[in-house]
Amino acid sequence: QVQLVESGGGLVQAGGSLRLSCAASGRTFSTHVMGWFRQAPGKEREFVATISWGSGGITYYEDSVKGRFTISRENAKSTVYLQMNGLKPEDTAVYYCATGPLGRIGVSSKDYDYWGQGTQVTVSS
Repeated sequence: QVQLVESGGGLVQAGGSLRLSCAASGRTFSTHVMGWFRQAPGKEREFVATISWGSGGITYYEDSVKGRFTISRENAKSTVYLQMNGLKPEDTAVYYCATGPLGRIGVSSKDYDYWGQGTQVTVSS
C-alpha cells in the first residue's frame, strides 16, 4: 500500500507563509500524479493544486490560490511540496496530500486513490 506522510502545517498570521511537505513510499512516485486538497469546517473537500509526472511537471491551481501557492515535486526524494505565501484566514483548513494512477494533472478527488492523514493550517487575522 502507498503511504503518504505530511508535515509543515501550523499557525500563522495573515500574510505569512508555510511550506507543506508530503513524502511518498510504496509506489513508483515519478509516474503518478500528485495533488493537494483542503477541507475547512462545514465545507466540502476542495481541490488546491496538482502536478503531473510527465512533460516536465505540469501544474494547475484552484483560482483562489493562484499567484500565492506553488506546488513542486522532488522525484529523487519522492516528495511533493506546497509553498503557501500571502496566507489569508480563508485558507484555514486541513490540507491533504494525495496521489493517483494517472500521469496527467488531476483536479477531482476521484482522480486520486491514496491520501495522507492531513495537516492543519490555521491563519489568524
